[in-house]
Amino acid sequence: MVSKQKRKRDINILIVLIIILFAINYPFLDNALKNFLNEQEEVFVERVIDGDTIEAENRNESIRLLGINTPERGEFLYQKAKEFLEQEILGKNVTLEFTKDRYDKYDRTLAYVFLGGKNINLELVENGFANYYFYSGKDKYSNDLLYAWSICINKNVNLCEKSEDVCAQCISVNQNSVINTCSFSCSISNWQIKGEGREKFIFEEQSLEPNQEAEFSLDLTNSGGGLFLRDDNGKLVAWENY
Repeated sequence: MVSKQKRKRDINILIVLIIILFAINYPFLDNALKNFLNEQEEVFVERVIDGDTIEAENRNESIRLLGINTPERGEFLYQKAKEFLEQEILGKNVTLEFTKDRYDKYDRTLAYVFLGGKNINLELVENGFANYYFYSGKDKYSNDLLYAWSICINKNVNLCEKSEDVCAQCISVNQNSVINTCSFSCSISNWQIKGEGREKFIFEEQSLEPNQEAEFSLDLTNSGGGLFLRDDNGKLVAWENY
């Protein structure tokens, strides 16, 4: 059995080692603590990975823009969203602003990006290159993002461009189904319903009679509470917050 005297000695040695380690690395630890506590950080953007992810100089992790989600590779408007972000901030100094969550499950830094006082995250939504995405709940800019989405809807551009399908006027979205409120049959073949994040469901060959519903299944665990229904051309039919 370990004696009390030996245990006390081991503890004292450990304390001394911790103090020495702290003293040796104090500048590093001090800067790390300041960066962690600071809500803002200036960085130079050296690469745009996609419409909502960037890399900055002297950082080992990528930066994911908070509160938004842009199209994935191969999806409608993916390239245009990336090009829009490149035009806005590539090769420029920007300010990162952090909120309650500093990292996501992929260890990416989460931040709002500002250039000259302009919130780039909002710009992406307002111009129809992103939808709002409240991954872990709402924060100080969530209402601004919803307002930016309403501006986008009024502009009728890109991700907010309304479907011209006659059925788009009377197909509505519930939390787990879509319903045809038209007085005639509507085809929803190859239409898709998507959460705020990556999860989506594509309707196969299917027509809905008046007042008929079609159920869908989505894992909305990592989605903040929005659903977006699009026709077979990718145009917006309806959206719903729940």
